[in-house]
Amino acid sequence: MTNEHQSAVLAFPPAEPTAMAIAMYDKLCYHTDAWDVAQDLTNGIADIVVIDTRSFEHYCAGHIPGAISLPHKEMTPERLAELDTTLIYIAYCDGIGCNGSTKGAWKLASAGLKVKELLGGLDFWRRDQHPIQTGEQMGSLESAETVACGC
Repeated sequence: MTNEHQSAVLAFPPAEPTAMAIAMYDKLCYHTDAWDVAQDLTNGIADIVVIDTRSFEHYCAGHIPGAISLPHKEMTPERLAELDTTLIYIAYCDGIGCNGSTKGAWKLASAGLKVKELLGGLDFWRRDQHPIQTGEQMGSLESAETVACGC
């Protein structure tokens, strides 16, 4: 008996394992997820700075505790020159329907800064049930109880 159906998955064969490993490593160099960021903020990792690339009004309405407000529209060369080149910046916006974090990450990287983009932005942060800080205060997750990762 023959199968008359063609595989949609296998229409494009998988990459060779070495090529796949390189591609997945590269992906991890460009992006991070909410759980990893929450863990680092909880553990007080000083090498990262989380940047909310949305407007200040949206930042005040709710942001990741510990994040700074630096809207991508305000990322001028002069403003970016003030940032510490030894740190890793994590850019985020509302979520997958918004490219503010992509624009912010591009501007940060173009200014010579090391940056990763937060997958799913604030939307995925909330879906993972991490706390939200409101108002102008940065807030903090240091030593906070975090939600366990399901993966």
